[in-house]
Amino acid sequence: MKSKAIFYHAGCPVCIAAEQSLAKAIDPARYEVEVVHLGTDRARLDEAEAFGVKSVPALVMDGTAFHINFGAGIDALR
Repeated sequence: MKSKAIFYHAGCPVCIAAEQSLAKAIDPARYEVEVVHLGTDRARLDEAEAFGVKSVPALVMDGTAFHINFGAGIDALR
């Protein structure tokens, strides 16, 4: 059974670059990768915060948030 990885971003250039390099480098045999654009899917902001996401781009794997770079704070997306 595959684990799930969620890549949260807001569509900024930093986020897109991280998605193109990091999210696509994850082994698809081990992880199902979901990409969530929080700029257009604001209904998932609470979910991202519950995982510990404080800024985007961020990758959540195995329930842990990894902040890749600071593109935008979660509060700025509300």
